[in-house]
Amino acid sequence: MTRPYGTLTRNATVTRINHWITAACFILLMLSGLSMFDPVLFWLSNLFGGGAWTRMIHPWIGVVLLISYSGLIIQFWRDNLWTRNDLAWLMAIDKVLVNKEEGVPEVARFNAGQKFVFWSMTLLVPTLFFTGLVIWEYYFGTYTSIPTQRAALLIHSLGAIAAIIIWIVHVYAAIWVRGSMRAMTQGYVTPGWAWRHHRKWFRALATTGSTGPKPNANGRSEK
Repeated sequence: MTRPYGTLTRNATVTRINHWITAACFILLMLSGLSMFDPVLFWLSNLFGGGAWTRMIHPWIGVVLLISYSGLIIQFWRDNLWTRNDLAWLMAIDKVLVNKEEGVPEVARFNAGQKFVFWSMTLLVPTLFFTGLVIWEYYFGTYTSIPTQRAALLIHSLGAIAAIIIWIVHVYAAIWVRGSMRAMTQGYVTPGWAWRHHRKWFRALATTGSTGPKPNANGRSEK
């Protein structure tokens, strides 16, 4: 894929594929889970071929989600470590929300909000997975008591609600900050976007010289 000359590589192809597999699994789990959560939402099970198919498919999608999200953890845990600037950034969140980030502490690859989403899902995904194993009756029903299954189901449900709320905030923020979606769909951002929203990351790229595609002999950007 040819990208505009002078743009910055934000996410490699493997990262984008990893992200969208995770996103697809989460959406499928959300829809199938909600269909089993309340009778009013049971109609959502039609998307998966009915109630029986939904109960069978839901946990297997959870397995894929755990593996896929583990890939994101491996790639980004270092970039999401908390720093002193993150607290100062949160204190200036009112400016960030209205897209006036002058005077806000410089941000590296991820801001405090993105780090919150990352670590929240890092906690919630395994929680949902392991509580899901407890209530996966077909394979593990005989190994746990009814009270244990009920407790696991409660934790699973509360964790799912928290994950859905965080997912909504994540999607809203990606749409609200212009240029963010392109970073995960096409893999690049403009220098202006990087300077405005992730200035410390931009400075690091300028230092290492990793600024994206270079022009070839015809003056066109390389792939």
